[in-house]
Amino acid sequence: MGIKIKKQYIFKKIRWPWANRKYKDTVFRLLFKNDKKALLDLYNALNGSQYNDPDALIINTLDNAIFMGMHNDLSFIIDTHLNIYEHQSTICPNIPLRCLFYVSNLYLQLIDEDRIYGKSLLKIPAPHFVVFYNGTDEMPETKRYILSDMYEDKSTPPELELTVKVFNINQGMNTSLMHSCKKLNEYSIFVSKVREYSETYTLTRAVSKAIDYCIANDILKDFLIRERKAVTMYSLYEYNKAGHMKVLKEEAFSEGVEHGKTIGKKNGISAERSRIITSMAKNGETPDKIAKLCDCSLDEVLAVLNRS
Repeated sequence: MGIKIKKQYIFKKIRWPWANRKYKDTVFRLLFKNDKKALLDLYNALNGSQYNDPDALIINTLDNAIFMGMHNDLSFIIDTHLNIYEHQSTICPNIPLRCLFYVSNLYLQLIDEDRIYGKSLLKIPAPHFVVFYNGTDEMPETKRYILSDMYEDKSTPPELELTVKVFNINQGMNTSLMHSCKKLNEYSIFVSKVREYSETYTLTRAVSKAIDYCIANDILKDFLIRERKAVTMYSLYEYNKAGHMKVLKEEAFSEGVEHGKTIGKKNGISAERSRIITSMAKNGETPDKIAKLCDCSLDEVLAVLNRS
């Protein structure tokens, strides 16, 4: 299949002042970011296409550019399409907003600023947003998140929309996709083995045994032999982070409920109550429920949330 790369798709490097150089990589990103063939296979599996020239890919991932604590996992151009791929082990309904930041930054790199103000219509690659989910919370095989769901006022049709498609890549899910992309399926097997062994062993030992199992069974064999140290480090970071986030969420909710019930009404809102209200809101509780649990008025809750 012939592929023409637009000459204007030349990316300039931008040094973001907020970049966090302590950002940790992930096994998923490590697996695909430097392997154009694997990334092309993944693209073909998702789109039912048959591209066969890995050099047709222009990888333009935002390496270590972290905006408000967020990072871009994988992005690349093929033909006239800009593909933004993210990996998640936790459910995040805010991903459309994050993708909006990502694609804005990518377009900033793609287009020379002076050309934006010209009289000629610029042509830009059409964006596509995909999330690969392999967390432990329930998730259907596929799901869509749309930016307009986040808008407070839904009384008028949205004038800015962005759709993110989520694929559950846990074992047993999306079998057709897994069959079409060998490396994605093998990554899923590796993750499942880490979880299996972590029920019996320490996390460090579980990761080591999962790597040994996969190498012995020709699952990501070359990759795991070559990147064993990095895979171990990134796996420990990912699982510790996921566990830590889950504990924080549970503790914040529990703390909010217990403290909210005991704090009496006072004139104004104390710093402690404000913190509790904010924590509960971040964990998905509605203002009405927060008001009930914290024994305060809805207006008080809304005042805190509007300030945060």
